[in-house]
Amino acid sequence: MSSPTSPPTSGPRRVVVLGSTGSIGVQALEVVASAPERFRVVALAAGGSDPALLARQAVAARVEHVAVADERALPALREHLADAARAAGLGGWAPSLDAGEGAVERAAALPADVVLNGITGSVGLAPSLAALEAAAPGGPAEGAVLALANKESLVVGGPLVLAAAARAGGMARAVVPVDSEHSAIAQCLRGGRADEVRRLVLTASGGPFRGWSRERLEGVTPEQALAHPNFAMGRVITTNSATLVNKGLEVVEAHLLFGVPMERVDVVVHPQQLVHSMVEFVDGATLAQASPPSMLIPIALGLGWPDRVVDAGPGCDWTRAQSWDFEPLDDDAFPAVRLARAVGSAGGTAPAVYNAANEECVEAFLAGRTRFTSIVDTVARVVEESAAAPDVAGGTTADELALDDVLAAERWARARAREVLAPDAAGARR
Repeated sequence: MSSPTSPPTSGPRRVVVLGSTGSIGVQALEVVASAPERFRVVALAAGGSDPALLARQAVAARVEHVAVADERALPALREHLADAARAAGLGGWAPSLDAGEGAVERAAALPADVVLNGITGSVGLAPSLAALEAAAPGGPAEGAVLALANKESLVVGGPLVLAAAARAGGMARAVVPVDSEHSAIAQCLRGGRADEVRRLVLTASGGPFRGWSRERLEGVTPEQALAHPNFAMGRVITTNSATLVNKGLEVVEAHLLFGVPMERVDVVVHPQQLVHSMVEFVDGATLAQASPPSMLIPIALGLGWPDRVVDAGPGCDWTRAQSWDFEPLDDDAFPAVRLARAVGSAGGTAPAVYNAANEECVEAFLAGRTRFTSIVDTVARVVEESAAAPDVAGGTTADELALDDVLAAERWARARAREVLAPDAAGARR
């Protein structure tokens, strides 16, 4: 299947959006549409669950290339593209198409200035690596930036991503964080030198169950877990926010992104989510980045880094009286962050086991096959057992750890999580 091969050009930044039909991808296309003088989307990639939306996006942005991971979605995508093009008066227009295994990775490696990875889950690792390899000297997208919203890339494949980023000029040059917390930290770090940083402070909303006891959490339903108080996100990320697994992943990601030791990455609960994260410096000063809960600002900054995009998102309303609260994290009711620190410190494939087991548990919970509290309990058990599992390779550097090691550890973790959850699933069916 064909794909564009022309090198990046001057003028608007050429952007590839991975996961375009998801929440991050949809908002990224909003940012691009609002600033056509700054950005031009050249390629889109998605899983294939919504070919009609993908086709509309492709036509609206007049992209050169569209990739879909599920080859079974290709016929529907072709049909929707033709219909959308005719409706827009573009009868002779058609992008190149790619589908099936490796299609998203090939899209990530296209000539571009920015690759936004908005894919959810560990399937985003291979596209992140492909984008970074393409951005290395001599690559088809030499000098490109990976705008990273897929935190799992770093969590499950940390040594691999760090090595690929080093070949592309280093983390600070090649990777721009899009998660609101890490974008906030990146902005605050402009206020001092690396050797002046005392600690990073990630903020957490506390989710819909802030202040709940462990006992009360036992009866949480999927509908309750999906009711995030501030953000509209996908089902998996919203559930991860409710368990605070998402915050655990972010602690590991911050450690890797900014090279700050795990013990100097803290979490504080901030229900209003107006302060997105903070950096404390050695003189006692703390810099915070604040804005209303919205992903538009971090997405825009990821696309335009280091420059800001005018009117990318809403600002704080300082004419209105308001109070901002900060509370310590309850590690007993929400042990996911404590567990993430342990796997992040262990390194190797331990973070991949944590993430893969969690993905299986979240799927089971949303399907009504296990309890809310069983999610992190099961993840903890699988992580503990992985230390003695022969199929889970160790290694903490890219020289010791290969992508196949990560994938094998994930397969083992998913299978073991399903085994641990089986009694819960059987009880739910009775």
